[in-house]
Amino acid sequence: MSREEILNSYSIYANIYSFMGRPLSRNPDDADVFVVGLPYDLGTSGRSGTRGGPGGIRSASANLRWENKRWPWDFSLFERLRVADYGDLEFPTGNHEALFDAVESHYGRLLAAGKTVLSLGGDHFVTLPLLRAHHKQFGKLAMIHFDAHTDTYMEDKAVYNHGSMFYHAPREGIIDADRSVQVGIRTEYSESRHEFEVISAAVANDLDADSIVERIKQRVGDSPCYLTFDIDCLDPAYAPGTGTPVAGGLTSDRALKIIRGLQGINLVGMDLVEVAPSYDHAQITSLAGATLGLEMLYVLGANRA
Repeated sequence: MSREEILNSYSIYANIYSFMGRPLSRNPDDADVFVVGLPYDLGTSGRSGTRGGPGGIRSASANLRWENKRWPWDFSLFERLRVADYGDLEFPTGNHEALFDAVESHYGRLLAAGKTVLSLGGDHFVTLPLLRAHHKQFGKLAMIHFDAHTDTYMEDKAVYNHGSMFYHAPREGIIDADRSVQVGIRTEYSESRHEFEVISAAVANDLDADSIVERIKQRVGDSPCYLTFDIDCLDPAYAPGTGTPVAGGLTSDRALKIIRGLQGINLVGMDLVEVAPSYDHAQITSLAGATLGLEMLYVLGANRA
C-alpha cells in the first residue's frame, strides 16, 4: 500500500470537511481540478434546504474514501489528477448579485489559469452564473443536462428562479441549444418552447445506457461542453433528499453508467445540484451526489490519460 492509502485507511471518518478528503486550497497552482461549494437556495420554488447540499455531499463522500482505485476504473484518480477542495463561496445571505460577483471573481481566476471545476450546489439556479463564467472562457457551450424538469419555464423578467436558467442561457448566447441534450425529463415540456433534445425518463428507462450515451455524443459532438446534474433526475427512491422530487426517475446505477460513458466528450465544467440533506435519510441522496461527482472526476481523469 502507498503512504496515502495507509493514511486514508486510518482516517476515512476523521476530519470530514472536504470532498473525498482532498486538501483545502484556493491557490490555482495547487491542483488541476477544484471542487467548489455554492450554498445558495434563494431560487428554490419547492422545499428549501439545498444550501446544505455542499456540506452534505462532502460528509457523505467519506464513505467513498477507502477505495484507492474505484471500481470499475483501471486507474487511481488522485494519482492522475491533482484535486483540491476550494471550500464554499462566501456571499451575503439574500443577495443574488453577490453570488454573481463571487462566481465571476473566483471562477474567472480558476478558469483563466486552465483549471477545471466541479461545483456542488445549492439549488439549480447557480448553474446560470456558472455557465456565464465558463462562456467567458470557452465561448458558446454545449450542455448535457440531467433533470426531472427542463428548467425553461420562466418569463423574461423572472430571472432568480431555479426553473429559469435554460430559458435565459440560450437567449444570452451562452449555450447552443442545437448541441445540448436533457436526460430524465418527466414533467411538462413543449419542444416548441426550446430546441434542446429531450430524452425523457420514460425513454431513458427503456433504453440501455450505451444507447443514451451514443445519442448524447452525437448531439454534443466536439463542442466545449458543460455537464449539469440535478439530483432529482434520480427517482426519489434513490434521492429523496431534494426540493422537487418526481417519481419515475432514473436509478443511480443507470445514471452512473451514463456518466461513465461520457469519456471523450470535451467537458470544461460540471456541477451537481439540488441535494437537500434536511429531507434525506441515512445520507442516501448525499451519497448519490458524492458518487456522481466522483464519477465525473474519473471521466476527467480518463480524458487526460
